[in-house]
Formats: sequence, structure tokens, C-alpha cells
Amino acid sequence: MNFGSNIDLSLFIEVPKPKTIEKLYSLNQNNTPEVGSLASTEELSNLIKISSLNFYILQNDEIIGFVICFRENTKYRSLNYKFFSETEDKFLYIDRVVVDSKHRRNGSASYLYKHLSYLANLENIPICCEVNTKPRNDISMNFHTKHGFKDVGEQNFDDHSVVYLKK
Repeated sequence: MNFGSNIDLSLFIEVPKPKTIEKLYSLNQNNTPEVGSLASTEELSNLIKISSLNFYILQNDEIIGFVICFRENTKYRSLNYKFFSETEDKFLYIDRVVVDSKHRRNGSASYLYKHLSYLANLENIPICCEVNTKPRNDISMNFHTKHGFKDVGEQNFDDHSVVYLKK
């Protein structure tokens, strides 16, 4: 899919080559605490292995972001994923969406979400995710509200809190 003249989405279903997995891991770690920290590239690789739908966000053929999503009934052990497993029969769970800070506000994340919405609508399933409320992530909350997500629950953990969202 093409967005504008230089932003694309590229589907990936297998664990990328080492150089690419290093890039994704670096992007992830540079965007904590907005997304959960990962202990290693191996942990990221394991997430990708059990995931259902993943895209790179590319600008001029450079990876500037990515998304990792799960469907229901996977082996994922996240407590946030578990919330939706217990409340939804079918769903597409956005585990992590990352856009390099230098490339934000160019419409790439909106384009990605429109594409995810299109795919979810094909199967008539909701899109689910969580956003940090402690530490507060107002940018993400505003983004998700703008894209039609509604608050369906919340959870306080020892080191952070989240609000659960569904569209």
C-alpha cells in the first residue's frame, strides 16, 4: 500500500533477518515507556513468531516504524492481551505500534490504523489495544480517540497503569 509518494506499509509474517530485527528492536527500545520494553532481540523474535499480523512502516524504503498484532486464541501471555481474551470472542489486538520520533506527525500511523481498520472490517472484528495512563500518554490517547477507539476498561499494575480501548 502506498501513502503519499514516499510512505508504504509492508506486511511481514516471519522473523526478519538479523539486521532488520536489530532495527525493530532499537525502534522499540527508543519508544519506551510508550511501548513495553523488551529484554532482547530474541524476545522480539518470539513475539513475531506467535503474532498474527505485522507491518513495517517504510519511508523512502527505510523502516521508520512497525506494528505487531495478535488475534484471539494465541499463546501470547500478556496480561493486557488476556483482558481482551476474556472479554471478546474475536478481535485484533495491537500489541505494539512504534513510529520513530523523527517521523511522527506525517500521517503514517493514521494510514496504518486505517489499513488495520479495513482488515478488521473485512472480518467484522474489533481492534483492541491499551494505552498507558501512568505514565500518561496523552498523545496516544488523543490519537486513538481521533480514530474512534472507546474506553472499555482499565488496569493498574505495580509500575504502570493502562486504559483498554476498542474500536
